[in-house]
Amino acid sequence: MDGGGPEEIKKEEQEIIVKSDNTTPFDAASYDQSVRETIPYYEVIHTEVVDLVRTLKPEVSVWLDTGCGTGYLIETALPFFPRTTFVLSDPSENMVKQAMNRLKISGKRIKFMPPMRTEDLLTLTDMPRPQVITAILCHHYLDKSQREKATEVCNRLLEKGGVFITVEHTAPFTEKGLETTIERWRRFQKTHGRQDIEEHLKRFNTRYFPITMNEHIELLKKTGFQIVEIFWFSLLDVGLYAIK
Repeated sequence: MDGGGPEEIKKEEQEIIVKSDNTTPFDAASYDQSVRETIPYYEVIHTEVVDLVRTLKPEVSVWLDTGCGTGYLIETALPFFPRTTFVLSDPSENMVKQAMNRLKISGKRIKFMPPMRTEDLLTLTDMPRPQVITAILCHHYLDKSQREKATEVCNRLLEKGGVFITVEHTAPFTEKGLETTIERWRRFQKTHGRQDIEEHLKRFNTRYFPITMNEHIELLKKTGFQIVEIFWFSLLDVGLYAIK
């Protein structure tokens, strides 16, 4: 998925990144299986996003999915939007290849952008103007300035009245909240068969950078969105939509 982070990454963390082909802890080829061992309600999050678009923009003509990963969201959306053109983008070339393979039967309705970050999408001269932009489980890899720039780019790309939908890992408000969340997340991963749980938990605020729900809302308002609402909240994640 979409990626980035502070420059001051420790040497051992740099070595891990070199071995991977994207900013998630999973290789693109194993992402679909591994993410379900890690993120609670993964399938539900995506069906909720699709349902939200069906409610807010049922006749959407162009839908941009940035940080598209392996294309699971768009695969889920395709049956409900038979006249929609889907534009997919991700900074990882291998993720894009996985998405291409997954969606190859969908033909001309699917358009892939060259591998790039959300922040760079404005550089494309052939980018169609979308009515919907989704950024699902990707912008939490960005630091504060990158996240703000990415959110502003999504606002600028959208048609007036367009909808930006994002789901990200979120930070609890208190130390007790964080302690509780981490323990529940540890239990979830153990139940679902993940092996390197403690190493994965160390990624919190070191390899991805969650912010609180209030910070999410303020960021969306700051970058120009007129309406901001929460549509989903779970153990780890908050889902918001914002209307330009």
